[in-house]
Amino acid sequence: MKIEVITERCIGAGNCVEVAPAYFAQGESDGIVILLNDDVAPADEEIVLRAIDICPVAAILQSN
Repeated sequence: MKIEVITERCIGAGNCVEVAPAYFAQGESDGIVILLNDDVAPADEEIVLRAIDICPVAAILQSN
């Protein structure tokens, strides 16, 4: 599975970082999401899908 982020939508809630810190970080100055890895390991798909679901502004997309 592949993922992408739309940084223009991000409001810096940080939910994705809490759920899947191996894939997401936040900018220190603005809190905007930073995608650490766009290629999701099969074992991590469930947690990344959860991060997608809990993003309040739909800034994370699955891009198979």
